[in-house]
Amino acid sequence: MLGVRAAGGLVSALAIAIAARRVRSLSTDGAICATVIGTVSVAAGWDWGALLITFFLASTVLSRVGRQRKEQRTRAIVEKGGERDALQVLANGGLFAVAAVAYVAYPVTLWQAIGAGALAASTADTWATEIGTMSAAAPRSILTGRPVPPGTSGGVTASGTMASLLGAAFLGGMALLIGWPARVAAAAVVGGLVGSTADSVLGATLQARRKCPQCNLETERLVHSCGATTTASGGLAWLTNDGVNAVSSAIGAVASIWGAG
Repeated sequence: MLGVRAAGGLVSALAIAIAARRVRSLSTDGAICATVIGTVSVAAGWDWGALLITFFLASTVLSRVGRQRKEQRTRAIVEKGGERDALQVLANGGLFAVAAVAYVAYPVTLWQAIGAGALAASTADTWATEIGTMSAAAPRSILTGRPVPPGTSGGVTASGTMASLLGAAFLGGMALLIGWPARVAAAAVVGGLVGSTADSVLGATLQARRKCPQCNLETERLVHSCGATTTASGGLAWLTNDGVNAVSSAIGAVASIWGAG
């Protein structure tokens, strides 16, 4: 049965990854990584696969809404845009895949709670980013409340915060629909909100920050949109946005452990 599920997962994940690559939602390495994560997840059960696919499809749709406008507003700050690469895929779905593998070896509710919490945190953060970036209101630093440019890590908006709540609730609701315990679903919502909030706080404090010497603007880019090479200006040099997303996913997972009952 495990082998059949894994084979089915490979076929399904590969088909979705190829389609995502064709519409430029994933880079080539991102598509390969997504195929591996999808295969592993379905091997744990079709319910695991359904939860992951739902997350991916919803995130992909949201990323394409107003895509050109969002890229125009954030391209001077955000290092990566458009196609999601392998590191981004791992940061958002890697811990879910680890929980799936653990569930295959030891099928207890704990792994469902960890997996759902990790994915809910990624969902909440993704929804907050995709919807908040389109907000007419200027983002404000989660630490100081001062206005910051769109795309700035640690910047929040009212619409983005609401989207975060909806994303966490969406993932929790899907967990309930696929038959996972209600306590796990509720814990996922909590984990999603905690993880998304942690993402903003870490983004404003510890994430690597850079500055363009020519434009005198803060950015995440190694080479600014003006063409100038940027210099380090704060945070931990090794902690990229992908790293923050991975840590926040882990925080969401930990915050959901109580759902194991």
